[in-house]
Amino acid sequence: MSDKPIVLMPEDIQRIMGKDAQRNNILAARMVSEMVKTTLGPKGMDKMLVSPTGEIIVTNDGVTILDEMQIEHPAAKMMVDIARTQESEVGDGTTTAVMIAGKLLENAEKLLDKKIHPTVITKGYRLAGEKCQEILKEISLKITSQDTDILRDIAATAMTGKGAEGFKEKFADIIVKAVMQVQTDGKIDLTDIKIEKSKGDGIQDTELISGIVLDKEKVSADMPLFVHSAKIALVDFPLELKNPEIDTKISISSPDQLQGFIEQEERTIKKIVDKVRSSGANVIFCQKGIDDFAQYLFSKAGIYACRRVAKSDMEKIAKATGGKIVSNLNELSLNELGNAEIVREVKHGEDTLTYIEGCKNPKALTILIHGGTGHVIDEIERAMKDGLGDVVSSLKSGLIVAGGGAVEIELAKRLREFSHGFKGREQLAIEEFASALEFIPTTLAENAGMDPIEVLTELKAKHDEGEKYFGLNLFTNKVENVLDARIIEPCKIKSQAINSATEVATMILRIDDVIASGGSSNKPGMRVHPEMNEEY
Repeated sequence: MSDKPIVLMPEDIQRIMGKDAQRNNILAARMVSEMVKTTLGPKGMDKMLVSPTGEIIVTNDGVTILDEMQIEHPAAKMMVDIARTQESEVGDGTTTAVMIAGKLLENAEKLLDKKIHPTVITKGYRLAGEKCQEILKEISLKITSQDTDILRDIAATAMTGKGAEGFKEKFADIIVKAVMQVQTDGKIDLTDIKIEKSKGDGIQDTELISGIVLDKEKVSADMPLFVHSAKIALVDFPLELKNPEIDTKISISSPDQLQGFIEQEERTIKKIVDKVRSSGANVIFCQKGIDDFAQYLFSKAGIYACRRVAKSDMEKIAKATGGKIVSNLNELSLNELGNAEIVREVKHGEDTLTYIEGCKNPKALTILIHGGTGHVIDEIERAMKDGLGDVVSSLKSGLIVAGGGAVEIELAKRLREFSHGFKGREQLAIEEFASALEFIPTTLAENAGMDPIEVLTELKAKHDEGEKYFGLNLFTNKVENVLDARIIEPCKIKSQAINSATEVATMILRIDDVIASGGSSNKPGMRVHPEMNEEY
């Protein structure tokens, strides 16, 4: 036997094992949770994120904050993933999901200190997570698409704390009307609701357009500003001469030949324009380019035209106006045209927009957001998306729960009762899971400047008395029945957040060895953002 050491891995591999790996991962996950917790609730604060290029984002949206931060720690990246999952599944509740996961890991650390094995903790967490889903189904309330007042309350709750409080009733009304309009056979596709932004006016001027607003202007200044009783042609081919697909040379030996060549081009363009005119169209939206001569002819004929319209916008216009996108000029006829009361060009400050309004029973709509600065408009857009996501998820599941931390307190109470049925160490894990859920109402109270311990004690007392809908109303800073206060959330937000948080916490707890390949960018550790001067 040789005394020479056996080398399994290259020297630049970094390896962290056992308890050190667990503590490192738990610390990273907790830091992500601590970072976003101040943004929770209607009294939550905003974060300013500054990119290396000087681009500024001001937001309190959990997934936006985590996406924009250059997080490198592998365990912390897993926390970012659950925020993304929450955003894609529900559209809201990202901060809640990350906070619960962070608190589950923090509480698990206490159990690890008591020499409880990670697999026992993960088993207890898994049992608690499954029980939470059962309890949620029991305590949730059923709604239908007829309950428009409740849907407005859900949208208003979602937008609270995102700079939209002053006009949340108006915005909630816009959201519910939009969702109801695009609903087809009980199915809702959020891509049918276009959100367009325009600098100028105030956020109170945000409006719902029964049609589509395009970030496009007419191709020629000579075209009409207004077209009433619009007949809209939608074409996805260029209204110009096709270029040969292979290199082609044309030999011209006399001025007459050159003139004849130019005239032939013009005749071809004229035929294209005549075909559009003969279909009865007085508005045309083209996905590709429009020839300069064709622009002139359209102007002469009083036809409003826009070019290079995005494919997604073309599909929305088709849904809103009842038109069909045509791929062959010979197929263009009156039957393929869409209809709208008016198509017009509108200038808002530096922006020029095309409004397609007055569509009958449109299955695609536009929410046009106004605001004084780009940062304000962007945050209102995020608030609108949260509201839309909440309303749609409520309609899909048909279940809602009380907000303001009421549902978390009730879940924690019932989980503790559930834990009494276990004699092993899993009981401790289930109890810690219940404590993690209480992190939401205590943080809500903390962010509002209230005493979290007093609030938690009062909430627990009310729930012990059977008042399961009692939560924290931060508009009055009182513990009261939040259903009466119209603070309502979709059940899906809570079920998805608890599911995701449980899964990521159990996965991180089972890791006892971190092997990171060389290179500073891949090493598990904390990275300091040069602009933020804060570890994460």
